[in-house]
Amino acid sequence: MSTSPARAEITLTDDDIAGWLRSHPEFFQRNSELLATLRVPHDAGGGAVSLIERQVDLLREKNHSADARFTDLVSVARGNEQLAERIHRFTLRLMRVPTRRGILLQIEQGLRDDFDVTQAVLLLFGAGADQPGLRGVRHVASDDQALAGFGTLFATGKPRCGQVRDTQREFLFGADAPGVGSVALVPLGDGTPFGLLALASNDSQRFHPLMSTDFLARLGELTSDALARD
Repeated sequence: MSTSPARAEITLTDDDIAGWLRSHPEFFQRNSELLATLRVPHDAGGGAVSLIERQVDLLREKNHSADARFTDLVSVARGNEQLAERIHRFTLRLMRVPTRRGILLQIEQGLRDDFDVTQAVLLLFGAGADQPGLRGVRHVASDDQALAGFGTLFATGKPRCGQVRDTQREFLFGADAPGVGSVALVPLGDGTPFGLLALASNDSQRFHPLMSTDFLARLGELTSDALARD
């Protein structure tokens, strides 16, 4: 009496099964009763749920994530719109005044009123006398040793946000320095800087290192161009 040769045992991996199901999406259409019987662990604990219930949960999670991303995008869009409007108002301020003192006054007031900052200081390098009524505008000598601490900033020519050293904060904001939580520094001038715009907030996260500095760069360009008109 002959016997049939023994069948070799076939071991299927998770990848094998997953690949087969992807290649045969109609499997569960032909075997729909399996969907109600399959049980999978529930992420929140408390036993297992059916495959259909698990799919519903996954869809809810995806919808929640999509809603959160959409909300974030709307918030960013609104913030950008507000910034664009503020830049527009600032531009109009500078265009409507014919004198240098008027420009300096509008820069000081515009930064304080339109951009919600605690302190705004405009440093101008070289000879010049500080004018009465312009508390936020100061002239400093180009070779002032205090400016050496901003060498990297001037070398890059790009705005920077975050924290500064105590000596820098005191140089920029004087008696108001203790209340400064974060700053934005904007070098003025293309190539050779002729000034520095310093914005301060009591909020330590108002100007943080990871924030976009595009609007600050535009602010610096507008300020530089307005001052170069005189």
